[in-house]
Amino acid sequence: MAILVIAEHDNAGLKAATLNTVAAAAKIGGEIHVLVAGSNCGAVAEQAAKVAGVAKVKVADAAHYGDQTAENLAALIVANASGYTHILAPATSNGKNCMPRVAALLDVAQISEIIAVVDGDSFVRPIYAGNALATVKSADATKVITVRTTGFDAVANEGGSAAVEALAAGPDLGQSKLIGRELTKSARPELAAAKIIVSGGRGMGNGENYHKLLEPLADKLGAALGASRAAVDAGFVPNDYQVGQTGKIVAPQLYIAIGISGAIQHLAGMKDSKVIVAINKDPDAPIFQVADYGLVADLFQAVPELLAGL
Repeated sequence: MAILVIAEHDNAGLKAATLNTVAAAAKIGGEIHVLVAGSNCGAVAEQAAKVAGVAKVKVADAAHYGDQTAENLAALIVANASGYTHILAPATSNGKNCMPRVAALLDVAQISEIIAVVDGDSFVRPIYAGNALATVKSADATKVITVRTTGFDAVANEGGSAAVEALAAGPDLGQSKLIGRELTKSARPELAAAKIIVSGGRGMGNGENYHKLLEPLADKLGAALGASRAAVDAGFVPNDYQVGQTGKIVAPQLYIAIGISGAIQHLAGMKDSKVIVAINKDPDAPIFQVADYGLVADLFQAVPELLAGL
């Protein structure tokens, strides 16, 4: 049994989500191959070859894979799917964009956002915004799977010695092209990979309060900044800060929720955090039901006091 893992990368470095996906593949069992498709992505292939548990790295290096458009990437995966019983990718924006196309082209059902492996045919995935878990079994010859990375501890990014093999690039289908990319640059950790996250909600009042109160706290803790959907919709922060069912799914060591009531949409994205701290003036706020530590207080008084005590 051979398993193909689609690498998440930026043509310069391997993303942490790939390590979690390899961990999921290891739970299934079998020889693990990693596909690196990109442009001038040799450094990524070298990193992938060092990942623990990987037996082979296949590299498709061509200009039209540089932006990893779903059409070109899906066609490449399908062309090389023969011999693989499972094809896995992280449930990131790229994975969610590409893998449904792979499943459709292979005429199989996709199994989305698994958080556990029962056996080679059965997997556990959350439904109803994480309020229930479904165990699904597939009889498809090739199982196309996206992996919720918070469900699996990352494998080591060194210690492996996989063989690197060049893969013939497919044609440029020309069905889509990337016009531009707007990136938020920050010295803080990336939200999806951060070990500590400080999040603010509607209770912050406005964007100025959000930045004035939460940025110093995040900097003091070496944390990433997050937000509820309500805070994003209100324009306090950009939508790439959003944690929740329609935002980023996170599971840091410490999650500090400030002025967040705890709507189901938000809880679905952070309730697997190891330690949850909530500050809210409403004692009946749903966030306290999942919090390990809760403080019923006015955040405009509590946060400065917390910052002063650090």
